[in-house]
Amino acid sequence: MVLRLTLISTEVEDFILEFKIDADASFADLHRLILHHCNYEETAGQRFYICDERWKPRHRILLSDEEQNNIDEDVNLMDNTSLGDFLEDEGQRLTYRFDPDNRRMFLLELTETIFGERAPKEGKLTRRQGTPPSQNPEEEAPQSTPQPDLSEELTEEFYGEDGFEEEDLDMEGFDIME
Repeated sequence: MVLRLTLISTEVEDFILEFKIDADASFADLHRLILHHCNYEETAGQRFYICDERWKPRHRILLSDEEQNNIDEDVNLMDNTSLGDFLEDEGQRLTYRFDPDNRRMFLLELTETIFGERAPKEGKLTRRQGTPPSQNPEEEAPQSTPQPDLSEELTEEFYGEDGFEEEDLDMEGFDIME
């Protein structure tokens, strides 16, 4: 069985990745696939959350067991957990935290389940649109773009020759009490 997952960014509106990956692949395989196609590096704390229809996290899937906070808590590790263990129904949602320090993430949805087809276990990219957000935005140098000189354009033509008439001003609309 093949899963088609669509990934979108919470930061970059036009960024979309779509993957086909075998249901027997691990979450670690999906993790590496995302990192590769976003040109990100693996860092401690990257994780998946299986979510409900309102994007509320229900299950955590961690990169390593060192990241668990509560010893009594059941921990699912990416290497030991197959995608098919949690992803069964089209429309299922999950998030991928790629920068847990800043709580930045991607949203993923299972958009199609294809029976009778096999995909490479490591997955493959089937659609790419836009550019992913930088993994480390604080390292980016702000780019300054030259601003056009509008001083010549801001003349009476721009503002108009007439001022305003006081009777045109609705004082009640400003909630100003005299």
